[in-house]
Amino acid sequence: MQSYRADLIQFKDFMIVNYELSLEELKPVHVRDFMVWLMESGASESSVGRKLSTLRSFYKYLLKEGRVTQNPISTIKAPKIPKALPVFIEDQKLDLLLDSPEIFDDSFASVRDKLIIEVLFGTGMRLAELLSLKATDVDFYANSVKVVGKRSKERIIPITESLTGELKKYIELKSLQNFNNKSGVLFVTDKGADAYAKQIYRTVGRYLTYISTQEKKSPHVLRHSYATSLLNRGADLNAIKELLGHASLAATQVYTHNSVERLKTIYKQAHPKA
Repeated sequence: MQSYRADLIQFKDFMIVNYELSLEELKPVHVRDFMVWLMESGASESSVGRKLSTLRSFYKYLLKEGRVTQNPISTIKAPKIPKALPVFIEDQKLDLLLDSPEIFDDSFASVRDKLIIEVLFGTGMRLAELLSLKATDVDFYANSVKVVGKRSKERIIPITESLTGELKKYIELKSLQNFNNKSGVLFVTDKGADAYAKQIYRTVGRYLTYISTQEKKSPHVLRHSYATSLLNRGADLNAIKELLGHASLAATQVYTHNSVERLKTIYKQAHPKA
């Protein structure tokens, strides 16, 4: 309520100072000038959109009460809020993490946690897909995993021989644990129960802290990292779409922005006139 009141006071003051007009006398051009002033003052698109929403509600009230005969907000569109680029971690940093003997040891929990990171980054699969993954979904001869995605759609994701080997070692180590309940899913808790979402989030967040200070450290960040790494190395966008299990190419195209930003950075660092 306080922000609603503050928005109206700000708008009223702007109109009085710049046009000496009351709220009942305004036209769409005056509202647009207010929006331009906000943007030039450093207000974000979302902040301007919120203020416009406040004004829209206010003028609906004035119309209902008969205070005004027309709504100057009716033809005004809120500024488009730019889509946030997918957050990712460079593959060099992830390689450094996964190759660190100081961070991971030979215990079951450590081997499992490392493999969680490796599978998420090495396949780009979603959290739900990881949680439902079974040992029987791994093809040790073809170096691939079968994933059941959204709408129960299956896809095959190729993996490296190294990851295939790590999966085999983990499955063997898991079979040696004295778990009372033999879970059918690949990843389990320290007591052998099915792994759960909060566990995976906690695991990913803990280990990514070693190599990144960014706020987002979720399993989806590793999915973004997988896609961005493939694109930066020249993979076809349609191929990435199939590997990620996207329904349309539009969902995959967001990663091209990261690639373009990377090229801009390289250009600025390397070009003599940049």
